[in-house]
Amino acid sequence: MTMDRRTVLKNLGIAGTIGGLAGCVGVQEQGSTEEPSSDGGSGDGGSESSGSETTESSGPAGEAKLWYSLPDSEIQARKNAMQQFNDQSKHAVTGADIADLEKKTTSAIPAGQGPQSFEWAHDWVGDYYQRNFVVGRGDSLSVSLDTFTDAAAEAVQFDGETVGLPHSAETVSLVYNKDKVDSAPETVADMVSVMEEQHDPSNNSYGLSYPFNSYFVSAWLQAFGGYYFDSEKDPQLGIDQSSTVEGLQFILDNFVPYVPKDPSYEAQAAAFAEGNAAFAFNGPWYLATLNEKGVNYGVTTLPKPEGGEPTPYTGITMWYFSKAMKEGGADAMAAQKFIEWYVTNEDRALMAAEEQGTIPVLKSLAGSEDLPPRVRAFSEAVAQGRPMPTHPKMNKVWGPLDDALIKSFNGDAKPKKALEQAAATVRKNWE
Repeated sequence: MTMDRRTVLKNLGIAGTIGGLAGCVGVQEQGSTEEPSSDGGSGDGGSESSGSETTESSGPAGEAKLWYSLPDSEIQARKNAMQQFNDQSKHAVTGADIADLEKKTTSAIPAGQGPQSFEWAHDWVGDYYQRNFVVGRGDSLSVSLDTFTDAAAEAVQFDGETVGLPHSAETVSLVYNKDKVDSAPETVADMVSVMEEQHDPSNNSYGLSYPFNSYFVSAWLQAFGGYYFDSEKDPQLGIDQSSTVEGLQFILDNFVPYVPKDPSYEAQAAAFAEGNAAFAFNGPWYLATLNEKGVNYGVTTLPKPEGGEPTPYTGITMWYFSKAMKEGGADAMAAQKFIEWYVTNEDRALMAAEEQGTIPVLKSLAGSEDLPPRVRAFSEAVAQGRPMPTHPKMNKVWGPLDDALIKSFNGDAKPKKALEQAAATVRKNWE
């Protein structure tokens, strides 16, 4: 099993570690999926569903380059969307699927070789804005941020600037095998009782599939008042707070005894996808794999722990306004018109929800009965959580925290000691 783009996101924490690459020049577009240019036909066509118009009434046509990093199952849908825009607009966009989007953007954009826009989760917003990789274009938008959920609207802003537009959300929730579980558990205690019945590693049967990294476990580390980072709190760093330590101990007591011994994404995800686990903590990106494998599954919100409230981190996937859009012009307008069309097109969002398990962030669709039940469950899980911090300091939290989690998972360090060591590393890296 390979890790798709969203799974790589869950291994977060490397945004701040490759700043030295910013001075490099050149970029190789691996796995390019460029669309042919289009003259856009005639007319100012817009989406037949809700959304902004795709063209300006005046001004020259432009051509914009878009970068993204997608699993194979989503590339054709992206090609189709770009072609649909090109066919009805005087502007045109071309796309490239980039194997290492972070490395490429941090090397190409400073060298003036980057795209007009790129797609990723919102956790890069603060770092990329402060490094002048992205620009604010709030004054030129024809789409109001009120179109989106409050969390999505907040995620695309930094220091008073709107640096992109959102189109979907993602988080981790509970998936269960309907052939092994009679009904979705409402509490962790209910879930544990089922896992105890199902867990039999000697027969390749597990109670739970749970990739063990800082994004996936955030719901529980933050369930009892703990937090990773909050720029408005004192201290800003919360990974060594007693409430965060309590959350990690809760995971070790209630979940780790029922998972495969390998904490990696591939090993954990495979257990449930092959029908060998009763439960899985995973995200909407996982549904395509489960559908392909023919797993009889359901999705529900995270179960409640006694005395706490699960609070997972959520990610908002967005189109960034890259530095190449700073001076405006026809190419920048082509990118902006595509983005405005893409993020407000209800038909496209509903299709993505149905085919890819994507969680829309349009207010008109979030939690809607029009969504597939599994996606609606993930949408409700998003409401349980909080967006990942966009402050650049957060970039130096993920790595040390991941190291601490693995030490705890393997029994190499007690939660308190592991998290205190991680916090010391983070503070040193902040200096």
